[in-house]
Amino acid sequence: MSTAKHFALKYLREEALPTPFCAGCGNGIITDSFLKAVKDLGHENLRKFAFVSGIGCGAWIPSPHFQADTLHTTHGRAVAFATGLKMSRPELQVVVISGDGDLATIGGNHLIHAARRNIDMTVIMSNNHNYGMTGGQVSATTFTGDTTSTTPYGNPERPFDISRLVAAAGANFVARWTTAHPNQAARAIKTALQREGFSFVEILSQCPTAYGRRAKIGKPKDFIDWYKKLPIRKKDAPLTYTIPTRESIDLGVFVDRNEPGFKKAIDAMTKRAQE
Repeated sequence: MSTAKHFALKYLREEALPTPFCAGCGNGIITDSFLKAVKDLGHENLRKFAFVSGIGCGAWIPSPHFQADTLHTTHGRAVAFATGLKMSRPELQVVVISGDGDLATIGGNHLIHAARRNIDMTVIMSNNHNYGMTGGQVSATTFTGDTTSTTPYGNPERPFDISRLVAAAGANFVARWTTAHPNQAARAIKTALQREGFSFVEILSQCPTAYGRRAKIGKPKDFIDWYKKLPIRKKDAPLTYTIPTRESIDLGVFVDRNEPGFKKAIDAMTKRAQE
């Protein structure tokens, strides 16, 4: 967003700029990819959307930056709030944007059950592999052996492959890209916003201040160089679950189906009850 004429500015609150993100953070790229998808879908503003986020760096993408209705909720509860919002205001396009600590670690149970129910919402996860805002602690997506503020001798745990987990739980659309693939991310978000039911886009995002420094990855460019080397899965490749590593975590679309969303299931149940 380097010039005053950047297309994204019409969707943003001027008083929220410049952003609070650290220098080199990937959340600005994620913001840009999301708003490009919105623009490509023909939205002149964000009035048809409602955004929900939790606590963490990624949660600051919609709130306070977007000129839209937003719910900035408690840690790990963004998907739960979004579920209630969608069921009470089904005409709104409900979008959750938050981080891996919020969505996959503290809020993991809400995430997988929303996917299982195929609730009509889009979730975008900024995955920087740690709790970036609250001190750089280990999260459910931190790679085994990585050093964080709470694993000074290396993370002994195995990370989730969160995209495969959400796909297996029942989401209609799941994709994973990185901040080194902003156009692919924008296209995935565009598809996700058009899908009925639950859609999920994971975007690997650099965190040089907390994760990069402690895990000895380096500067933002080092993250981008890493991301560009990641394998891209072939279309319709099987969803074999493996424990992801820095070298093996793959990108692309994991599932794309069009099963009825939760709202249709509730409406059908209500009709049967009334009959």
